[in-house]
Amino acid sequence: MNQTTRQRLQLGTIVVLLLVIAAMAYKFIVAGSVEPAADGRMAIVLEPGERDFVLREMRGFVAGLQQLTAALARDDMKAAASAASGMGMHAAHGAPAAMVAKLPLQFKTLGFSVHREFDTIAADAERLGDAKHTLAQLADTLQKCVACHDAYQFKATVAH
Repeated sequence: MNQTTRQRLQLGTIVVLLLVIAAMAYKFIVAGSVEPAADGRMAIVLEPGERDFVLREMRGFVAGLQQLTAALARDDMKAAASAASGMGMHAAHGAPAAMVAKLPLQFKTLGFSVHREFDTIAADAERLGDAKHTLAQLADTLQKCVACHDAYQFKATVAH
């Protein structure tokens, strides 16, 4: 095999590997593991334990929202800040990387922005002490929750 043939073969191999890497990056960063659901939403397909993890996190959001709104009703801004903080970015750090790779980019974008917004809500509640302002921020953030629940559902894979 001459030098030119060897270089073309090496270049071809590099191109094929780059295409494989690009396809994998698209699958794990952008597309995720999704399929159309019967109700018109996209079903995010996860292992049963991964689905349980996500649903447990969402139940934590519901509990946090209850604590936050109860604190706002009492005009207890310190408790409101604490409840909002519990739903901030630190709550997102426990997610398994393999599971996160299965989530489509739009879902990850919405989810992480909601966590960041709860950090902002907590900081503003502490700094401003204005329940009406915090409630307005919460209403804006909850629009993202509604959009996400309108677009996605979680489906567990079937054990073989």
